[in-house]
Amino acid sequence: MKSYRSALRLAASVLAGASVFALAPAAGAATTAQATTTPTATPGAPGSVPVPQRSVLQQGLDALTDRAGATGAIAEVRDHGRAVWRGTSGVANLATRQPAPVDGEFRAGSITKTFVATVVLQLVAEHRLGLDDPIERHLPGLVPNGGTITVRQVMNHTAGLFDFLEDPRFAYESDDALRRLLAVDRWKTLAPRDLIAVGVSHEPYFAPGGGWHYSNTDYLVLGELVRQVTGNDWRTEVDHRVLQPLGLRHTFLPGTSTTVPGPHSHGYLPLPDGPADITELNPSMAGAAGELISTTDDLARFDAALLGGRLLPPAQLAEMTTTVAADEQPPTRYGLGLMQLRLSCGDVWGHPGGIHGYVTYLFGDRSGTRQIAISANPYDPQKGAELNPAVIGLIDRTFCGPKPTS
Repeated sequence: MKSYRSALRLAASVLAGASVFALAPAAGAATTAQATTTPTATPGAPGSVPVPQRSVLQQGLDALTDRAGATGAIAEVRDHGRAVWRGTSGVANLATRQPAPVDGEFRAGSITKTFVATVVLQLVAEHRLGLDDPIERHLPGLVPNGGTITVRQVMNHTAGLFDFLEDPRFAYESDDALRRLLAVDRWKTLAPRDLIAVGVSHEPYFAPGGGWHYSNTDYLVLGELVRQVTGNDWRTEVDHRVLQPLGLRHTFLPGTSTTVPGPHSHGYLPLPDGPADITELNPSMAGAAGELISTTDDLARFDAALLGGRLLPPAQLAEMTTTVAADEQPPTRYGLGLMQLRLSCGDVWGHPGGIHGYVTYLFGDRSGTRQIAISANPYDPQKGAELNPAVIGLIDRTFCGPKPTS
């Protein structure tokens, strides 16, 4: 029963991008956050080796549906501005058994945060707000102690704000709770300020700047900040500033729309009487913390443009890649809406994302030369613990090359 409950957490409770690398993101909360800046790629860094053979990458992707029990998985690797491999494994639909569409759309969860952070940093570059501005200056009364919480601390999860998803009403770990999610909760429209209110109704994890704890509440606050500073909804700003300039025609911010518009794999929850389709849901439960729908190609091109300096001036990109300690396993650090992941040959940059039925991983080298985007649909209760190791193995071989066999 323990493994079944653990799988429920993986398949159901990973919502709006709660760190899919560590389902207990408080692991880093005990230490005081200290920032470091990581330099750009150097010879021997990730992505400097040739792209592995397609068979090697496909083997890594197949591990997600075989060893890790996902129903379907797709991935793309881009190198020097072109897609050099696209792979698919498993099925899009357990009923029809159609293959997972390699160009399919999917819910990308917390990768939304990187898009929102990019807009905030563009506003910083335009001198419309400052990273060290107190939140209270722009959003008076929204969060307690807002006069001592800075924009920077909200962006890198050192503000201490309680993650609203850790409130018991969002804990879908029992059969009854999952059935309530399927029948009622997934259709609800939830306002961001109401979700922020849920978060701040709890005591903060620590004083501002006193630790690190992943919090989806932080990015709902940033969505409200963008609205306050620009007069526009954060979705409008992301669309005008990122999606349209990059031509990301298969990336959507659905608001309250419950469907995935294009070809897509279905997401499922594991129940004792069989799989329950959770593909359709109202993503207002995630909002600026995780409502994005995209494709592997769009996400990889976004990561290349961001790290390649096409979306932010050098000063703001340097701020984005200034990190604080996050999770120990796998070793990660967190910048401003951007995660630094340590591989066997060095570091890559991006973000994971999760929402009911879907997990997504987007990472690239610091120079913007090579990227990988992966979407999977976790399901098997007995194999869920293998998902992250399998994903990290695929990411590592993409940037560092296959490991020699003994």
